[in-house]
Amino acid sequence: MFLSTLDLYKIGIGPSSSHTMGPMTAAARFLREVGEGHWPRPQGASVARLRVFLHGSLAFTGVGHATDRAVVLGLAGFEPATIDPDRVEEVVASVKAEGRVRPEGHPAYLFDFARDLAFDRERALPGHANGMAFEALDRNGLMLLRRIYYSIGGGFVVDEDELQRKDAPAPPSDAPKVPFPFQSAADMLAMAERSKLSIAEMQRANELSVLSERELDARLDAIAETMADCVRRGLREDGIMPGGLEIRRRAKAIHDRLQEDARRNVFQPLLANDWLSVYAMAVNEENACGGRVVTAPTNGAAGVVPAVMQYVRHFHPEAGARELRAFLLTSAAIGGIIKRNASISGAEVGCQGEVGSASAMAAAGLAALMGATPLQVENAAEIALEHHLGMTCDPVRGLVQVPCIERNAFGAVKAVTAASLAMKGEGLHFVPLDACIETMRQTGRDMDHRYKETSLGGLAVNLPEC
Repeated sequence: MFLSTLDLYKIGIGPSSSHTMGPMTAAARFLREVGEGHWPRPQGASVARLRVFLHGSLAFTGVGHATDRAVVLGLAGFEPATIDPDRVEEVVASVKAEGRVRPEGHPAYLFDFARDLAFDRERALPGHANGMAFEALDRNGLMLLRRIYYSIGGGFVVDEDELQRKDAPAPPSDAPKVPFPFQSAADMLAMAERSKLSIAEMQRANELSVLSERELDARLDAIAETMADCVRRGLREDGIMPGGLEIRRRAKAIHDRLQEDARRNVFQPLLANDWLSVYAMAVNEENACGGRVVTAPTNGAAGVVPAVMQYVRHFHPEAGARELRAFLLTSAAIGGIIKRNASISGAEVGCQGEVGSASAMAAAGLAALMGATPLQVENAAEIALEHHLGMTCDPVRGLVQVPCIERNAFGAVKAVTAASLAMKGEGLHFVPLDACIETMRQTGRDMDHRYKETSLGGLAVNLPEC
């Protein structure tokens, strides 16, 4: 099944794609089901109250990831791609004070934070670690409608039926027919060899099955500009990040020092790494503060791809919009293969699926921009992913701050290193990308749940309380 670049790169808000954007999307989807869905409605009954249960990883780290706030925003009628981050506090405070959500086009529904939003840490839902149950009740407390959704990583949300279809061997009948339906890296390379097209050209041809050239380019440019804007904001802002760890944003101070060194013409042998790191940190500090970001492929890993793209703008100013579109298309082709055959969800496979996938995508995009062959692109992605295998997801207090922010910086540096190594060879290498992806899937399956975005292991439990 083809995964669009525009689905993999979603514009939304922080701090988490699976724990913030996914639950907001699920809540908005349930709201539409309440108002427009074809479900049996008892005569004379009407929905008066909404109730939500968060399970699994959402229950354990939901407060740190602002899942509770995201649910409220979704039930109030907002969606990640269009909500103004500056309005979040106002909307949440209003719902808390009034005990109601007032979505446009609906009557007001009772929703009390303490009563109607439950973090169920005892029971996990069977389909995925990020499970949510939404209920609509009448004025007497009788349940009229119940729906279960799963946030499966990168802002993607499925219900129970869709999850079963996702796991089935046959693709949905309504999947778009595309000219290059590669399911694996091996498929992708074989199709590239037969067609004599680049990976970006094949991915573009697939996109044009459902979009016009103009719309595709406009949306790719919007993604690239949103990423660049996030970097710029992150380099301007200062102060303490929310959540209680009292960690100060560092990107602005580092950026100021780098600029001062440049003005003084101070030689820095690690200059490229310094810029990559500060770009990635800028994005992830914005994400941690609930700012506007792009899932790349998740919010927790949102800094890697933008950092490498900003690195290109900085050190290769000859690269224009066309080259950056090819970067995004190539990276999305790799991300789609990883998501299809393993996972991009930290709650499912640990951080190897988040920062590891992002690093592989960025390495592939950069190699393509530098003129790599499809074999070299695949090699770059494999090198980057291989050296993230086994990485756990152990956010301190469930916040996307420690170790997540610095981890994005290292993912960006690894991506550039991987692309450089791949470009030094002809693309022939010992470990195929598909084998690396399957290894990541197996490693994630075997990984203890304490190390998969529950904050029950690793750094999350070994740092003293301050």
